[in-house]
Amino acid sequence: MLRIVFALILIFHGLIHLMGFAKAYKYAEISQLTGVYSRSAGTWWLLSALLLLLSAGLFLLKKEIWWIPALAGLLLSQALIFSQWKDARFGTVANIIIVIGVVLAYGQWQWNRMVSAETQTFLPAALPASSLLTREMIAGLPPVVQKWMERSGVIGRKMTRQVYLEQTGRMRTQPDGKWMPVTATQYFTIPQPGFLWTADVEAAPSILLKGRDLYQNGQGHMLIKALALVPVADAKGPTTDQGSLLRYLAETCWFPDAALHAYIQWEPIDAHSAKATLRYGQAEGSGIFTFDENGDIRSFEAMRYYGRKGGDTLEKWHIDMDSASFKTFDGIRIPTRSSVTWKLADGDFTWFEIEVLKVMSYEL
Repeated sequence: MLRIVFALILIFHGLIHLMGFAKAYKYAEISQLTGVYSRSAGTWWLLSALLLLLSAGLFLLKKEIWWIPALAGLLLSQALIFSQWKDARFGTVANIIIVIGVVLAYGQWQWNRMVSAETQTFLPAALPASSLLTREMIAGLPPVVQKWMERSGVIGRKMTRQVYLEQTGRMRTQPDGKWMPVTATQYFTIPQPGFLWTADVEAAPSILLKGRDLYQNGQGHMLIKALALVPVADAKGPTTDQGSLLRYLAETCWFPDAALHAYIQWEPIDAHSAKATLRYGQAEGSGIFTFDENGDIRSFEAMRYYGRKGGDTLEKWHIDMDSASFKTFDGIRIPTRSSVTWKLADGDFTWFEIEVLKVMSYEL
């Protein structure tokens, strides 16, 4: 509804400018306009109208560059309004509304350009040749991890090099906070561990948070902006690197053959659990995977840095995989619903619930 209203404002405001053009060229007698309108000024009124109408058309067609002609049109419009303030002053109200839309659209456009450039940099131009995963290759893993490999269906397949996911879910920032809907996409690279996660978080009606979590070359960077413009979080550094590394380790549940890469070392614990340690770049982290009697992964737990105003502290970070949510994508069985909980001294804080909707694996 708001989209239609905004488009109508652009169209109506553009059409109003044609009155200045018609007055200047004497195409019509317009008694409401009492000022003197030269033919050259009339041409500028026409140009402003065309720019605003063009932006309305692009806006309705959902072209993200609509804000460029709109910005040019409203700047010209306001200059013309100042020149005929007595006749046209109320047009300033429409220009204020339009400039708000332009600023928001510019933020979205700039954000999309950033994500597009980072995606091109993140994804390799060419992937190394992939080998076939055999039972002999998993012989050195703890028995429970071997059982997971068998259960997930990766045996006899070429090893995954790249993964794309689509996700939905909800998150909150405080234990008693409001849940906010989330939609996200995520890319993973496997030979060199990394991910690029981008998300839209509906903080309130018409208030969108844009999130981007990047782990590349052993370094993490979390960026969150309100309305794609105002920075809410911009986290980087050693504690972020460690947290990103642990996130990647936990999310290997969606591409189990990553367990065979040299950057992960395994230690058996018991018949249902094993410890995994990931070392890459200047950071390392360890976590415990648990499995059910069938070999399906059930949980992951690690000590991860929790952001606090007084400084990050190491806290227990726990992920539960819903046993009823397992599905097969591209021949690989994975959990699709998970909940993420901080186990803090003053109580558990479940802050993120996620569901995987789509998985595309690349084994080139």
